[in-house]
Amino acid sequence: MSEQPESAGIECRQIAELLTDYLEDRLPPATRELIDWHIDGCGPCVAFLNTFRSTVTAVRTLADPPPVPPELKQRLIAVLRSTQESRGRR
Repeated sequence: MSEQPESAGIECRQIAELLTDYLEDRLPPATRELIDWHIDGCGPCVAFLNTFRSTVTAVRTLADPPPVPPELKQRLIAVLRSTQESRGRR
């Protein structure tokens, strides 16, 4: 991985947060360049990006997606709330 000033860096967690906007080309050019630079040297982010793309493609091909079971929906909501709360504590 090539060197980049610390203040201009971007972390894996930020990549995950910006991934949808990145894939839909809704980011400013400078942010997109930072993500490109990061992904170029980060194997885990490449894997995450590829998995995310595959998931989006798979979901878009579903003609009539099955309903989400209520128990799974409740668990997902709990995880999302927990994640938001832990971010708020930082």
